[in-house]
Amino acid sequence: MRPTTGATPLAALDAVAIDTETSSLDTSVARVIEIAGVRLADGEEFATLVDPVAAIPTASSAIHGISAETVAGAPPFREAYAAFADFAGSRVLIGHSIGYDLAVLEREAARAGLSWKKPRSLCVRLLSALANPSLPDYSLDMIATWLGVTIEGRHRALGDAKATAAVFAALLPRLADRGIRTLAEAERACLSLPAELETHHRAGWAEPVTRPGEASTSLRAVDPYAYRHRIADIMSAPPIVMASADTLRDAIAIMSERRISSIFVAEHLRSDAAIGDYGIVTERDVMRRVARDGAAALDHKAGEIATRPLVSIREGAFVYRAIGRMSRLKIRHLAVRTEDGQLAGIVSARDLLKLRASAAVNLDDAIEDAKTSGQLAAAWAMLPAVAEALIDEEIDARQISGVVSEELRAMTRRAAAIAETSMATEGLGLPPCAHTILVLGSGGRGESLLAADQDNAIIFAEGEPHGAEDRWFAELGARMAALLDQAGIPLCKGGVMAKNPPWRGSLSTWRERVRDWVSRSRPEDLLNVDIFYDLKAVSGDVSLANEMVDFAYTEGHAATAFAKLLGEQLDALGSPFGFLGNLQSEDGRIDLKKFGLSPIVSGARTLAIRHDVRGRSTRERLEGLIARDVGAEADLRALIDAHGLLLRLMLAQQSRDLHSGIQVSNRVELARLSREESTALKAALKRIQSVPAMVRDLMFSDRHS
Repeated sequence: MRPTTGATPLAALDAVAIDTETSSLDTSVARVIEIAGVRLADGEEFATLVDPVAAIPTASSAIHGISAETVAGAPPFREAYAAFADFAGSRVLIGHSIGYDLAVLEREAARAGLSWKKPRSLCVRLLSALANPSLPDYSLDMIATWLGVTIEGRHRALGDAKATAAVFAALLPRLADRGIRTLAEAERACLSLPAELETHHRAGWAEPVTRPGEASTSLRAVDPYAYRHRIADIMSAPPIVMASADTLRDAIAIMSERRISSIFVAEHLRSDAAIGDYGIVTERDVMRRVARDGAAALDHKAGEIATRPLVSIREGAFVYRAIGRMSRLKIRHLAVRTEDGQLAGIVSARDLLKLRASAAVNLDDAIEDAKTSGQLAAAWAMLPAVAEALIDEEIDARQISGVVSEELRAMTRRAAAIAETSMATEGLGLPPCAHTILVLGSGGRGESLLAADQDNAIIFAEGEPHGAEDRWFAELGARMAALLDQAGIPLCKGGVMAKNPPWRGSLSTWRERVRDWVSRSRPEDLLNVDIFYDLKAVSGDVSLANEMVDFAYTEGHAATAFAKLLGEQLDALGSPFGFLGNLQSEDGRIDLKKFGLSPIVSGARTLAIRHDVRGRSTRERLEGLIARDVGAEADLRALIDAHGLLLRLMLAQQSRDLHSGIQVSNRVELARLSREESTALKAALKRIQSVPAMVRDLMFSDRHS
């Protein structure tokens, strides 16, 4: 079971809808006579009668139909609740007027001598008040009628628990329309209903929801190694390849001589061909074949037993992804491929033994196995807690934003795959031509923060605007965007999504589009450049993306007027400092993207285009300028350091806000900064004020010192 955090989307919540039937509505004397629950994730049900070892009033029996005869032979509360607790585990509990149930359960636990810890909880009565403030009342019957939910078995615990689960599911899109998408957001919103909460308190009920930030994220310490290092750092290379016609006896000899536990098999002996050319034979494959066929197995052809197709991973992926993929697929070897899909090496479980056995790797490979938006959401929800843990480990913020970007790209790639499958299933056919899915902006640069929204595009090999190919990819883009939005990555407010015509097209269409941006350089074109030059292909034919990058940089580098206009954008940079030199804030927060991150990123991108530096990340671009002796190294190094500081402060704030149910933004709370952080931030922002002048100075000079 995945840990639940405040950032967990409600749509992915692994929760249990609970209801109890009792002997009285007075929580001070009520005894539990029935407990039931329904797991939202798998629909599994639990129900048990409870012997209250006390009289059940006739008036109560008239409501739920449970009498002394009904509970005869039922377990006492101690046993019944232990069984329910085992069923529910650490899941969030959801109920209607759940404060009543929690108050009664707490008193029963005290009577039975059980320790009690209030579980994290939500109340559909309060959620309904948020979603529809105009309902005449918030009884379960009224809410169910409004939402079109049918209640069967009313006033019995299982029937009401089922109704509660159905009501919660029906509330989700209505809550999302009001900006309530995560567990912490729901908790915070419920706590903003003082009249409803006062009614609960006067009745002697427990607080119906947990206050965000009070609940544990349930994460063990993460192993920073898995998040700091890429597959290329640990893989074995170059790959060892044998011919398909060679025998298992040959395979054993090579593996013994090379001290390796697997070998690639192909019709040729090249070690850098397309990943699809290869199969793999492992020590275990050989042992199984020998166990089955005896010594005769040694004469079998390696190509006959090689496993195909290869399970592979990109050399640029983080190590945690390999651990998750091996665990999910229960394999011990992963082929490593380049960004272009060529064989690059191999990574084995043995290579991962350097990881500390006691540390947790909380991000796994679940995204690659997801089939629904809910499963995507559950995987995405782990990010904030992991980011927070990595910040505590003092990992470089650029590494952390790289992890976030890796997950964003994986989400986009998987959403596209799910969308393609659904289109084929519905008779809309397979992709009409080669294509590639792009992530743009910060996700493309590898610098995403936790407030990421969608920035994506599609390049396809051929086809005209509004033609058959374009219409097919428009549908793909629309489905992909909807899946990501439902999974917790909201639609781009600026419309930078492949579902919109300006962000998809054939290679020739994209060339004309970029040529038009560069030659005309209207204000909206400059905004597009900010997004497009950071593109990163996440699936499909990567060569289309590579060709587009080459074209865009060549065109941009040659157009001096275009470069000048890019630099002039920075002149609009305002100052974060007041008259006395103090940082200006609004509601105690300062927008670090506006005053810090954007100037560095835009300045680095502008100079990279002008001087044809092909780095993708901000750091790579600044270091590329240093390598070409463009500008004073000390000044550029200072911007690199400032960039890392800003990312760290923003990530830490966003993680806190997500867990607290506060809308995530680029604004950082100044009062939360330490004295050292505040001093460093002021120095960094002062340095950034000089970026416009620096860019103008370096725009048309080839070498500076």
